[in-house]
Parts: sequence; C-alpha cells; structure tokens
Amino acid sequence: MIKFVVSALWISTATVGAVFYAFQASGKSDDAAPAPAMFGGLDYVKTDIITVPVVRDAKVDGYFIARLVFTVEPARLNKLSVPAPALITDEVYSYLYSTPQLDFTGQAPINIDKFRNGVREAINARVGEKLIHEVLVEQVDFLTKDEIRNHPNRRRKPAAQTNPAPEAAP
Repeated sequence: MIKFVVSALWISTATVGAVFYAFQASGKSDDAAPAPAMFGGLDYVKTDIITVPVVRDAKVDGYFIARLVFTVEPARLNKLSVPAPALITDEVYSYLYSTPQLDFTGQAPINIDKFRNGVREAINARVGEKLIHEVLVEQVDFLTKDEIRNHPNRRRKPAAQTNPAPEAAP
C-alpha cells in the first residue's frame, strides 16, 4: 500500500512540475521583433463617400468624390474625443481647398500619392502625433457639373411614341 501512495505522490509531483514548466516556457520573449505595419495591430477606418465641390472663379466646376480607408492604431483611435470619420472628412475638405495644385478638372493627371500623403500629414499635424499610418484609396472620382446635370437625362428612357387614334367624323 505504501508503494501505491508513494507512486501516486510521485506522479502528481511530476505532473504539476511539467505544467508549471510549460507555462513558464510559453511566456512571451522580450527580444521578439515587432510585426510589420501591414500585418496586425492596426484598425481600418472606412469613410463614407466624401463629396467636395470644386470651386474655381466663383463657380462650381464639379465635384470630387472619394471613399478612403485609414490605418490607425486602436489605442490612439480610442483616445480621440472627436469621431475619427468626422475628423477625416474635415481634413479632406480642408486639404482640398487649401491645395490649389490639385487639379481634378481632368486637364492633368492626378498625383494620387501627393493626395494620400498630404491628407495623412494634415491629419497627423492636426492631432499632434502619428495617428494615421496609411491612407488607402477605395474610390476617387471627379464629376463635372455638366455630367451631373445630364445624368438624369441619360437614365430616362425615351417616351414611346403612340399614334393617336383618328377622330371619327360626325
């Protein structure tokens, strides 16, 4: 009977020691390299469609339409007192109106990298720290005023012409 009790104590001690060692060995090491920027650790904030009127010479030339996605660290995003989409939309408006070099009228190709970097730097400067890591473009369009005016006409189907019935003579 004594052999049975000693062997039970030995098995229990070995099991507890193995479990304790496994938990100690599985802890995170301090010398692990951080994950690359595009792999984990960032949240993606998707904006609604942002429509900005392009005004030149006191008249509306067209509308800049964009849908953007921003990569943000979740801890910094949660510290904001203003909702992130509202802050982003305001900075896109401010950046487009304060940068006359961006010409969306179709006469010159758009430098999309300049636009993305400018919006990112403007938001980070306004917040005072590196909040936005990357600006991803989901959609960018420019519609002239004439294209918008003609849009309902293109969708409308031409009315079918019907021949009126000849009137009966009295």
